[in-house]
Amino acid sequence: MDNRKGGEVDLATLKLKLPERYLDDGKVGAFMGWDGIILLDPETDIVAMAAEYMKRVQQNYCCGKCTPGKKGTRVLQDTLARILAGHGEERDLEVIEELSTLLESCKCTLCMTSAVPVIDTVKHFRDDYLAYIRGERKPKLAASYKEKLTAPCMDKCPAHIDIPAYIEEIKEYRFDESLSAIRRNMPIPAVCGRVCPHPCEKACRRALVDEPISIMVLKRVAADHEWMHHKQPPMVPAPRKDKKVCVVGAGPAGVTCAYYLLLEGYQVTILDMLSEPGGTVAVGIPDYRMPRHLLRRDIEIITNLGGEIRFNTKLGRDVSLKELKEQYDAVFLGTGAFKSKPMGVEGEDEGYEGFSAGGINYLREVALGEPIKTPKRVIVVGGGNTAIDCVRVALREGAEESILVYRRTRHEMPAESYEVDDAEEENVQFEFLRNPTRLIAENGKIVGVEVVVMELGEPDESGRRRPAPKPGSEYVIPCDMVIPAIGQDPDLSYLGEEDFGIKQTRWNSIVTHGGTMMTDCEGVFAGGDCEYGAMTVVVAVGHGRRAARVMSRWLSEGKAFLDEEDAMEDILNQLGVFDDKEQVGILGGLHREHQPKVAGAERAHNYEEIELAMPESQAVREAERCLRCYRVAMVAIS
Repeated sequence: MDNRKGGEVDLATLKLKLPERYLDDGKVGAFMGWDGIILLDPETDIVAMAAEYMKRVQQNYCCGKCTPGKKGTRVLQDTLARILAGHGEERDLEVIEELSTLLESCKCTLCMTSAVPVIDTVKHFRDDYLAYIRGERKPKLAASYKEKLTAPCMDKCPAHIDIPAYIEEIKEYRFDESLSAIRRNMPIPAVCGRVCPHPCEKACRRALVDEPISIMVLKRVAADHEWMHHKQPPMVPAPRKDKKVCVVGAGPAGVTCAYYLLLEGYQVTILDMLSEPGGTVAVGIPDYRMPRHLLRRDIEIITNLGGEIRFNTKLGRDVSLKELKEQYDAVFLGTGAFKSKPMGVEGEDEGYEGFSAGGINYLREVALGEPIKTPKRVIVVGGGNTAIDCVRVALREGAEESILVYRRTRHEMPAESYEVDDAEEENVQFEFLRNPTRLIAENGKIVGVEVVVMELGEPDESGRRRPAPKPGSEYVIPCDMVIPAIGQDPDLSYLGEEDFGIKQTRWNSIVTHGGTMMTDCEGVFAGGDCEYGAMTVVVAVGHGRRAARVMSRWLSEGKAFLDEEDAMEDILNQLGVFDDKEQVGILGGLHREHQPKVAGAERAHNYEEIELAMPESQAVREAERCLRCYRVAMVAIS
């Protein structure tokens, strides 16, 4: 049964994503969490599980800062223990149900929601409780119980940062402690405090009341506090181990992997094909969004911990994978996705002057100061964040008109809406429902692009309405330069013929197995864009941290496997923690604090950071809006 949404539901009617087995420990008998219970194995002793659940909530997670939570959970724990020991009374069942009212006045939702599944067990398994009370039953404990603290925002964050913890520290003006909480899962807070798409905010329960917490900006506040006060990161690595690891790629995935391995004492060397660290963040995200000096500061932590970064070293050109396997005990491939997708239109292979090889190429050339001339009228094709960056950079590089051509409408653009707003404020022009069909050139130079008008039909597999060309609607948009920015793929040419059996997907990304980030080649791991396809910085960070954890086990135990934290993260991610239909019983009206921003006309032609620092006093006010939505989940293993 599954009663998490109210009432009983037969599992046979559900497409449940709860695994049948928990690692190699045994079968999953039941799940207990913030909104109910899922029973997979009828033999599971649900009363014993409820008693163990509340014991762990009270002893491991209850902060004790409010009387209802501290006293209420203790009464629940003691009552359940008494029933389990055969000393309970029927009146105890009423006490358990009545406690739900007391726990509604808790400071946070941890204790309040922890009572929900316990009370549900009384409703749905009352006969089992009565059997204990009458002395007709003895406890049948599961082989083991596994629990994990989570929150809707934590679950949605690919790096699984303890977001309520670092916000709570900001609330108390403890910015250093806040940053320490962030760095437990995220080593580049200045970066992710600026360019993260913050999926956590889409799962913020505060949004069900008024507006989501500015989670990303608060992360930046904690990171900025450190460098603005000239403090150095306090991390100290464990004693040095004799195992050596090579990380290929100094982007978010590689840097994260290296960071956590260095903390454990491993000797780590990073190889990168660029002349400076950061990967796509360094050469694909303009300085007005991510100041380069702060990116470098985030990554300096690698050398501060004893790691080495070798620049201008490309896998497949300067060193082979075979050589790396011979020289190192383990290898992590975090080579990103730097290969632009072709548009597939007439003329793009003719080598016309004014046709860029791709949006990511254009941004890289500008970032590295390579000789490139941006003419007066530029067209960028695409609707993602890279396309938006290209049209905005073109203005800063001297274009008088910068035009974005996209085959759908603004509503379907995959770019972050606030980035599109910023582009509009800088006078970027948009041509929606237009798709290029042919490049127009004279004397080998681009003079325009032919486009066709598109019409939207039924949604495709992405959920966006599928565009279709309108016959006979072609026309030419004059321009001097065309930059295609319709996506990037990993370039895995470095694998060559001696690829050691590393498999690739049909999307030209690396295949890894079982969430371990291990490839088909023993000791070679992969993560980030080269494993998943072009994604976000925070996804790459999550990959890098998971890979480092598994690599450490492989190096020390000779086996790549997931531990309990990994397994519970995956279970919760599959089940989903956020409920967008939840009725949050508090009054709204405390609106979101916003960081100051440079005006569009003032910023459009320079690379100064446009989103300014949020004052710390304002950050504290924003942190006070947090509802601290912790939940505890537990599975019984039979």
